[in-house]
Amino acid sequence: MLERQVDTGYGPGRVVLEPGLEAGRPPAFLLALTHGSGGEVDAPDLIAVRDVAIRLGGAVARITQPYRVRGARAPGSAVAQDAAWLEIVAALREMAGDQVPLLQGGRSNGARVACRTAGAAGALGVIALAFPLHPPGRPDRSRAPELRLGGVKLLMVSGARDPFGVPSRMRGARLVVLPGETHALSRNPAAVGAAVAKWLRHVMSLDTAATVRG
Repeated sequence: MLERQVDTGYGPGRVVLEPGLEAGRPPAFLLALTHGSGGEVDAPDLIAVRDVAIRLGGAVARITQPYRVRGARAPGSAVAQDAAWLEIVAALREMAGDQVPLLQGGRSNGARVACRTAGAAGALGVIALAFPLHPPGRPDRSRAPELRLGGVKLLMVSGARDPFGVPSRMRGARLVVLPGETHALSRNPAAVGAAVAKWLRHVMSLDTAATVRG
């Protein structure tokens, strides 16, 4: 595990990289994963995703964005948030090497960031957990266009009882709706992990017998 600060034009971000980038053993992929608006990178669904990604041979960077490092709960300007994210991801890609495929992901507001920046970051795909389709009670303010901005492979995992709404099925994307789950996706994190593992195996064409780390 590697913990480091990454300076950006919008303040420092904090990265926990697991299991690290061992010399001579590049990971199958690099997954940049981030939190919700006022949340942390140890949310149950994010930990579940981390665990399955590592088991499938990936390296996972859990990123605390600059606004959270400085103690703010609201992300502020989307333009600034996205720009800072891209600086952090660029630093991670330099560490990992261009030959390692990049995936992005996050929960709630973090899913929005991952979707909006996927194309600019050169990501192969996005894992969108609890994507907040609209503010609670305001379906007229849909954020659905953000899901299509990256133009990349997309997995959406939502709770059936999410007051922020559930995205519709989209061509080229996979939607998993978990019964009984709310926006937190905390009742059954293992189900979140299972959905992500299935998608990762398909998208990365992983031979699990060869890539699972002991």
